[in-house]
Amino acid sequence: MIPRYQTVLFVILLLASVIMGAVLWNQLRRAHERLLRSEDEAPTQAPLVAPTEQATLMVANDADNSVEPRILTLPLPQNPEARARAVLGKLLDLYAAPDAMHPVPGGAGAIAQVFLVPLAEGSGKASPTAPDLAVVNLTSAFAAAHPSGLEAETLTIRSICATLNANLPRVTEVRFLVDGQTRATLAGHADLTRTYLAAATLPTEGARP
Repeated sequence: MIPRYQTVLFVILLLASVIMGAVLWNQLRRAHERLLRSEDEAPTQAPLVAPTEQATLMVANDADNSVEPRILTLPLPQNPEARARAVLGKLLDLYAAPDAMHPVPGGAGAIAQVFLVPLAEGSGKASPTAPDLAVVNLTSAFAAAHPSGLEAETLTIRSICATLNANLPRVTEVRFLVDGQTRATLAGHADLTRTYLAAATLPTEGARP
């Protein structure tokens, strides 16, 4: 016979799991609704008059399966979502260059949109200092053209998550969509159904110019 305290503990853990799942689903639903509302609007772009600032791009290297910081000066808008899209666009432009250490076609156009959702939003306790969940909406063309393989796909995801956290420290978690929909994998291997911890993808070595 199962002891009563074990039954109570199991019920508590089960309820906690259900509540956490409901909160995450609500966050993704809100982000998806925002995506649908933005379909008739002009895509967010870094304005030409945006002031230049230093940005830290976490660049992947296939040679040693690493992600290393690279500091660049870029025109960056003040809006956090537009800023996120700008830094990720530059990151993917580096991957689309002929001499890329992590060659992936697509460039900045692969980032359809980036949404920032306060993690406390589902509980009604959002605040200006609350951590954010970044929802990165990739294009299906980018996913279709991405090199297949666990290491290559994982490096792309790691570098995107780390770049977001390096430039927007409030971004602590990252989710991915493809053309506004959930997708099982990026190109057959790396899981796109999970939530990634952005800070966990940051390397510990210093930046290089």
